[in-house]
Amino acid sequence: MGETNLETTPLHQMNPESRFSELVADYAKYRPSYPAAAIDKILEGLENRGQLVAADIGAGTGISSRLLAQWGVRVIAIEPNTQMREAASTDPLVEFRNGTAQQTNLPDASIDLLTCFQSFHWFDPEPTLLEFRRILKPTGQLAVVWNDRNRQDHFTEGYSHLVQIASNHHPAESRMCSVDPLLASPLFPNVYSYTFSYHQALDKDGLIGRAKSVSYIPREGLAQQKLISDLQELYNSWCDHKGLVYLTYSTKVYVAQPEC
Repeated sequence: MGETNLETTPLHQMNPESRFSELVADYAKYRPSYPAAAIDKILEGLENRGQLVAADIGAGTGISSRLLAQWGVRVIAIEPNTQMREAASTDPLVEFRNGTAQQTNLPDASIDLLTCFQSFHWFDPEPTLLEFRRILKPTGQLAVVWNDRNRQDHFTEGYSHLVQIASNHHPAESRMCSVDPLLASPLFPNVYSYTFSYHQALDKDGLIGRAKSVSYIPREGLAQQKLISDLQELYNSWCDHKGLVYLTYSTKVYVAQPEC
């Protein structure tokens, strides 16, 4: 048998449900949040927020779920990875459940808002969108969100280059086409896109932890040691008087309404 070609293998075939199991601590501590303006845009047009039920699909450790809860929304966080669910901080408005994007185990037309933060690219799009349409109310909406590193920023470009090299140019580093199945789906004919700016302040341990939370970089050996050494050098070149460096993101938000 020949080697698997990562360039052509769909991301949803790369063990997305278990690939983060060993990264939970770094993921929970060092993954970026999302700008308040993005959350406000996602909720725009949805009235009576205290009565809304959202399903956050591929919720991880609940970073996005807790943000939605801050706006008073009740959130069902769907996450198939046991370690991720167990590492999540508790919130009275967030309930974690085992499930996948293709099989959420939620009732028909029960959800006002469906969200996928930094997760949609790991899903098999066709069955996923069918499942989303099934559980979403006719008046509901779907929001797909990515924090894309802003490579126009020199520090962020330097960080991105190191991660890209360490990952051997893993295809998940480029998610430019990941939204295409949604844009082409007749199930969600109305899709609107928005972009917001976001900055993540990190100390040296945070910068290294942020990189180690990425599922497709080496977790041991000389390659990881080289990455950590390069990150320390990058940090030393860019840290400010507070001992911080700043990753900058373009937060891409796609809001879609289902067909009636």
